[in-house]
Amino acid sequence: MLDEMSIKEDSLNTRIGQKVKAEREKRGWSLTELADNSGVSRAMIHKIERGESSPTAVLLARLSGSFDMTISQLLAQTEVQTGTLVRHENQPVWQDPETGYLRRHVSPGEMPVDLVSVDLPANTAVPMPAISYVSRRQLIWVLDGALTFEAGLITYEMSAGDCLELGDPADCVFRNKTNDACRYAVIVLRPV
Repeated sequence: MLDEMSIKEDSLNTRIGQKVKAEREKRGWSLTELADNSGVSRAMIHKIERGESSPTAVLLARLSGSFDMTISQLLAQTEVQTGTLVRHENQPVWQDPETGYLRRHVSPGEMPVDLVSVDLPANTAVPMPAISYVSRRQLIWVLDGALTFEAGLITYEMSAGDCLELGDPADCVFRNKTNDACRYAVIVLRPV
């Protein structure tokens, strides 16, 4: 018998798949066109759309970037959020099945700002492709712990309280090289 967490995860995977399919169809794209635009295989997109695969952070970044969305937008749109107050227990949460990193979409409403809280487990690295950052201005604010942020050939060693404005889009890596968890916020100004 499936436990409650597995049921929630399966439900979220189904909703993510439905959202990916809806965004693809809204643009009139075939699976092949989305695969070409995102760099994700046609077979994997098909599995995600059917809710048969829990996509990794890298796959979600590629898919959302091809839709000119952030991962946060894609995930937030899988949950119904109304009003200007979104309580902690109602904020959409997603966990990367590969690394265990946890994303919580904090910001409510339709503002052109996404505020995301990320818990990065100890000794973990999460790569993100440049496509996730096109047409967006972003800040990374370390709330607790230490974060190594690699943007192309530049590496930033960040501690609690440090805030970094991202420059031009580049493949990057969020890396926690310590034995303690790291929590950071990502603030994204979406184009309007």
